[in-house]
Amino acid sequence: MSTVIQLAIVLGIMVLVHEFGHFAVAKLCGIRVEVFSIGFGKRLFGFRRGDTDYRLSLLPLGGYVKMAGDNPGEETTGDPGEFNAHPRWQRISVALAGPFANFLLAIALMTGVSMLHNEVQEYIDGPALTDYIPANSPAAATGIRSGDLIVHYDTIENPTWDNVAIRSLLNINQSVAFSFLHNGQRTDTKIFVESKGGADNFSLDKLGLVPRMQNTPVQVEALDPRNPNAPAARAGLKPKDKIVSIDGLQLHSVEALLAYLQDRAGQPASLTIQRNGNTFPVLLTPELSDAGDGVKLYRIGFQPVFPPVKVERLPFGKALVASWQFNKKGSLLIVEVLKRMFTRQVSVRSLSGPIGIGTQIHQAVQMPGWMPLIGLMAYISLNLGIFNLLPIPILDGGMILFLLIESAMGRDLNQQVKERVYQVAFVCLLVFAAMVIFNDITKLPVFNHLKP
Repeated sequence: MSTVIQLAIVLGIMVLVHEFGHFAVAKLCGIRVEVFSIGFGKRLFGFRRGDTDYRLSLLPLGGYVKMAGDNPGEETTGDPGEFNAHPRWQRISVALAGPFANFLLAIALMTGVSMLHNEVQEYIDGPALTDYIPANSPAAATGIRSGDLIVHYDTIENPTWDNVAIRSLLNINQSVAFSFLHNGQRTDTKIFVESKGGADNFSLDKLGLVPRMQNTPVQVEALDPRNPNAPAARAGLKPKDKIVSIDGLQLHSVEALLAYLQDRAGQPASLTIQRNGNTFPVLLTPELSDAGDGVKLYRIGFQPVFPPVKVERLPFGKALVASWQFNKKGSLLIVEVLKRMFTRQVSVRSLSGPIGIGTQIHQAVQMPGWMPLIGLMAYISLNLGIFNLLPIPILDGGMILFLLIESAMGRDLNQQVKERVYQVAFVCLLVFAAMVIFNDITKLPVFNHLKP
């Protein structure tokens, strides 16, 4: 229920802003707006002011602005307040206003975050330096080793870890160009980005690329309170202890430490511990335990100090630039995903519908700080704006396309033809929506457990 409420609130904000864009420009152009609705279907409640019925409707995942005379195939009556009675440039402006409002919202959200509390893990924007390469992983098959630097990935030269993660998601179950430096020697090869569960189940550690998240050793924050007899507790580890090395290997993150423990399959490990400036050896045997999602992992049993983050409060000008860069990168990524879907390089299964979006929102709400949720809201707003600009009838982009064709022809298209095109497009969008929702359902954990 909490996920449903969170989804309704976030999508409600997105839809409200989008429809208000249409509404505001329509009013400025003197077009009569008959209905401003959040949601579709049966009217639940609302109020009327002037010519407009402001309402909340039964199905909250969407909304619309009903303008006089804007139904496909509807003949004009000569009323100056009708949509089709206005110049084409004004009608195009009304259609553009919704997506434009979503773009403005995304920029405003990220500008606000950057001004108040811009928190980013330091390693994400740093060089793609590896911390550990698990044995028998796709990365290990390329010859890359722990401590090597990735200098080319897909189309990016000298990538950051953020670049590597994004380009991997764009190339699920495909091979990408891959270059790394080992002892100063560059190796050019390819790596297969495998993920049988699609983008939703992909992570870089499954590929075998574990980032160096910090240059300092892993530090113990606290022992696992759920397991007082865990290996760490039995070995005498204490809060603020630093794990300088394990079996002589220096690792710098819990992710790297866990990957190493899985490779060793529970064999005893020799740790070098630093405490109050002194170092001493500790021998312990990892235990197989539940990682929380039904997966069994070899673990030591402590809570780590998280890798360092950058927290900034930028002035308005710099915050606006940072927001522009964030949204520019997000927009280009969305456009590239759409292109790759049409060229069948990205599966339609990677798309998320209401259930998938709701899950992502719920996860973002549970994360510390505002950045995960606000960043996701900005990304959803960008998606909504770009999707509505696609030249598909029913969508804003389809209306703009028709108006541009009519402008080039110097006359209106046949109303019956337009009506048939809109009907076909409506059915296609319903089929598309059903397919995306079906994808969402098949990605639920209950179905994943049924897969071999």
